[in-house]
Amino acid sequence: MESLLVSELRPTPLECLMPVLQQDKYQLKTLHAEIDLFDRKLAHLLRYEAFANDADRDAAARRITLKRDQLARAARQMALNGIEFSASELPRSFRLESTAVSVEVATTLATDEAAPVARKAVRARPHPSPYASTALDSAVALEEYKRKKKKAVVPQA
Repeated sequence: MESLLVSELRPTPLECLMPVLQQDKYQLKTLHAEIDLFDRKLAHLLRYEAFANDADRDAAARRITLKRDQLARAARQMALNGIEFSASELPRSFRLESTAVSVEVATTLATDEAAPVARKAVRARPHPSPYASTALDSAVALEEYKRKKKKAVVPQA
């Protein structure tokens, strides 16, 4: 009888399996947050951490990079599977990749469609002043000075 009780207490192979993470938009958001964390950890490690030699620094960077790459691979696979996500939830490193691709596409389209514009013409466009309608706004005083200067030049001619 004791053998029956012991066999009943043993877990079956299906019960021993680890729980599978649910693949949904919340899990993807968490993955994106973890990837961003590993990006920040890697940046801190490369900038501020002190190591005895470069081999130790490279080994530590490799460990963090491997973990980050594994998370990035899982996040990209979830996105390819059709799990929705917001662009604002992407890690900064993913945003840079997507903006770089979109900038490349936009520049190729712009060069194909638009005529080249001289650099001086681009610089000559007036930019709105951040000081407009404040005490530091000098545009009004400058226009008044130009008007007075023009009046002073006209009578002499």
